[in-house]
Amino acid sequence: MQLRQALPEDLPALLEIHNHAVRNLTAAWTDQQDTLEDRRRWLEERERDGLPVFVALDGQMQVLGYGSFGTFRARPGYRHTAEHTIYVAEGAQGKGVGSALLKRLIERARRDGFHVLVGAVDGENKGSLAFHQKHGFETSACLPQVGTKFGRWLDLYFVTLVLDDRASPSD
Repeated sequence: MQLRQALPEDLPALLEIHNHAVRNLTAAWTDQQDTLEDRRRWLEERERDGLPVFVALDGQMQVLGYGSFGTFRARPGYRHTAEHTIYVAEGAQGKGVGSALLKRLIERARRDGFHVLVGAVDGENKGSLAFHQKHGFETSACLPQVGTKFGRWLDLYFVTLVLDDRASPSD
């Protein structure tokens, strides 16, 4: 498996992976599927802001999944915290794709000087909660019934990983 920064030619695969999650999973709390132009804008915004979008590729250079992080919240007090997201293609789960992407995101977040990495996980997704715990994340909060999809209420779990041992911010 190879990891690299996403390129414009990866957009159709990113779109399919994202829209599969929208149609079938509670990982993306929306019913609105993206268009190719939506994904293009998203990638361009990430690049403009200096934020990573990594793709995992198999030996035939097919996209197996992608991961990124961005701002946790827009206010300056959150500037040392990033929120990550990882999506793995159908059929590629359980093969180390998510772990490889998460490890790369953690490395990059540390390099970029972030102090905490946050994940927002649907409470029904026990696999994702266990996955994050395996990688050192702690479950920090549960917000019950704050979302809805597929005609039911969804709980939101925040998982967090402290990336360094700074006692206080340097700025």
